[in-house]
Amino acid sequence: MTKTILIVEDNALNMKLFNDLLQTNGYDTIQSIDGSDVLEIAKNQMPDLIIMDIQLPGRSGLEITKDLKADKALKQIPVIAATAFAMKGDESKIREAGCDDYISKPILIPAFLETVAKHLS
Repeated sequence: MTKTILIVEDNALNMKLFNDLLQTNGYDTIQSIDGSDVLEIAKNQMPDLIIMDIQLPGRSGLEITKDLKADKALKQIPVIAATAFAMKGDESKIREAGCDDYISKPILIPAFLETVAKHLS
């Protein structure tokens, strides 16, 4: 059965890159451009994985992840943070918010696909 990945990304170029890479590698994708609809999408579609941009307009990806992980029906969905802010200390903040992993932008395609596959196996 095909795995479904929810991509939460406000940058159109990053969204296209993630979407194309994932679809080319056999995954179905759902898109959210600002994160405001993530909880609703997750409840309705139950994706197998969420790729969460951290810097979103409005609410941060970390706040949205905390909401996902606080929801009994959604907390088992793995969340991979995608961030350009991979400074010392950021990984611990990302993990404390409930993210299961993170990838730094600009992404390295083999590492990106490997991280996705690791959480879907």
